[in-house]
Amino acid sequence: MSSTHNSIGSPVGATDIDQIRVIEANETTGMIGARLDRLPVSRSVWMLVLLISLGGFFEFYELFSTAYIAPGIIRSGVLTATTTNFLSMSGIASFIAAAFTGLLVGTLFFGAIADKFGRRSVFTFALLWYTVSAAIMAFQTTALGLNFWRFMVGIGLGVELVTIDSYLSEIVPKHIRGRAFAFNQFITYLAVPVIACLAWQLVPLAPFGLDGWRWVVLIGSVGAVAIWVIRRRIPESPRWLAAHGESKKAELIVAELERRAERETGKPLPTLEAASGEVVETGQFWEIFSRPFLSRTVMLSFFHVFQTIGLYGFSNWVPSFLIKQGFEVTTSLGYTLGITLVMPCGPLIALLYGDRFERKWQIVVSSLLVAGAGLLFAEARNPIFIVTTGALVTLGATTLSYNFHAYQSELYPTRIRARAIGFVYSWSRLSGIFSGFLVSYALNRAGVSGALLLIAASMGMVALSIAVLGPSTKGRSLESLAT
Repeated sequence: MSSTHNSIGSPVGATDIDQIRVIEANETTGMIGARLDRLPVSRSVWMLVLLISLGGFFEFYELFSTAYIAPGIIRSGVLTATTTNFLSMSGIASFIAAAFTGLLVGTLFFGAIADKFGRRSVFTFALLWYTVSAAIMAFQTTALGLNFWRFMVGIGLGVELVTIDSYLSEIVPKHIRGRAFAFNQFITYLAVPVIACLAWQLVPLAPFGLDGWRWVVLIGSVGAVAIWVIRRRIPESPRWLAAHGESKKAELIVAELERRAERETGKPLPTLEAASGEVVETGQFWEIFSRPFLSRTVMLSFFHVFQTIGLYGFSNWVPSFLIKQGFEVTTSLGYTLGITLVMPCGPLIALLYGDRFERKWQIVVSSLLVAGAGLLFAEARNPIFIVTTGALVTLGATTLSYNFHAYQSELYPTRIRARAIGFVYSWSRLSGIFSGFLVSYALNRAGVSGALLLIAASMGMVALSIAVLGPSTKGRSLESLAT
């Protein structure tokens, strides 16, 4: 068997050659990461964030539609507001559970496909999946049919959520990662006041003989139009390519981003910092339970169980809370619209400070804001007080949302990032399956105050878990956090 020789004449075997190739590949991932992290703030970088966020706009349209179409679904007789049985499939809680069951399946069982097949193709397919499923759902007339297609929508949304978080964290420089996620959430949260406004106008009506809530769902399905544009304009993640041995493709994408940055800023690129690379190998699921990732996995799993009860427990039930307080459907949707107009404001304001403060403490403070304002909302009867306290809950919730999307994507290496995010995120989907039933049960037994006390307690647990177990990530590269 032949062998090669190193620089001092010693024979080098096949095993040694393989080790050298691994070292060279690891150095390549480090170089790709370092080159991405030195990119200045430029139009091209923000355009990538915008394009991925446009897909997220329709994702959030579907994700947050429940609260706004629920009164219409109840009014049309397909589902009921509350049920006597805890797990009844005829109530609106089953509609919420169907969505979260789909999200659980999408994040837990299909999240890993973005690690295997790449971010761009999976993002595009997931967007098409849930858009078509939503259009079919709009024409269902039975509880079974409605819940099944809501489940299918949830699968696509679950895959989409995982892929967007992975892609954004990998493509943007470390010094604007927080602001990039804030901008992403700003664009996506614009969907919520849009759907609230549409629901306010359409849900009480039946244009052309079709229930208004069905029109709201169908309008959201136009997201399919953006699929092909996004697919053409968004490159694959260079970090993903490098981690999968596609270093030449990664080099071409990064080189193009560098050329655009120099042309747009009119300045040479900053000096390249030395950076260690990630391990170039096929990621294994069990790695998320090994050091240093085990404590992060436990923390984020615990976090997601409770943040879902808190955030979705409020956003999905605001109109129902107000109706329970004695307000008419149209009035409750009007107040809800006023509250949701604040949704894009949290991430928008965060563009000013997103990378200045440690992410974990932003999560803690925003969680406590949701808890405190939620308790005040329970006692609100005056329209101004209702909208003000509801807006504060919303401001805290959207600030928390942009932070945890950025935070969880920073804590795992590229080779397992999507499946790791999918696993920890799946706990929120599992929690979400039961959160609707829990809130419904609390609302039925203890009224609005009892339901909001449950929500506040959940947000307190969120703050505690991150404060005690959360690592610091401010200003650190993804490669340094992967070790």
